[in-house]
Amino acid sequence: MTNRIDLAKKAPKVYRAMIALDAAASEGIDPQLAELVKIRASQLNHCAYCLNMHTVDARKGGETEARIYLLNAWQEAGDLYTEKEQAALLLTEAITVLSSHEYVSDEVYERAAKHFDSEELAQLISLIFTINSWNRIAVSTRKAPDVR
Repeated sequence: MTNRIDLAKKAPKVYRAMIALDAAASEGIDPQLAELVKIRASQLNHCAYCLNMHTVDARKGGETEARIYLLNAWQEAGDLYTEKEQAALLLTEAITVLSSHEYVSDEVYERAAKHFDSEELAQLISLIFTINSWNRIAVSTRKAPDVR
């Protein structure tokens, strides 16, 4: 698998705008939670590039191996993830997988709203749609993970 196109070089304004959006969307979000959200969305989107990047970043930020490994099955992991993290992960899944029959239900939204004030929730939603955009960029351009 080879890269198709370098978006940063061929659409630099778009790429710079994405970097600015990413920085703005991450403001006020706990960095550890942000990495969990980014990893989970990247799992759902099958984005190897972002999975690699965010698991490395999560480890650097102090995330445990067990929580990274079990993230794909977080609902079955008991109390390994806090209620707040679980609400964020559920919202991440709902926003990432917009199926024709479910969308982002009121139940999912209200569960997140119990753990995040309105500003935090707005930032979380922004973080989720931003990582989904990055995933789509990396997958569509076949950006290869920098595996060390």
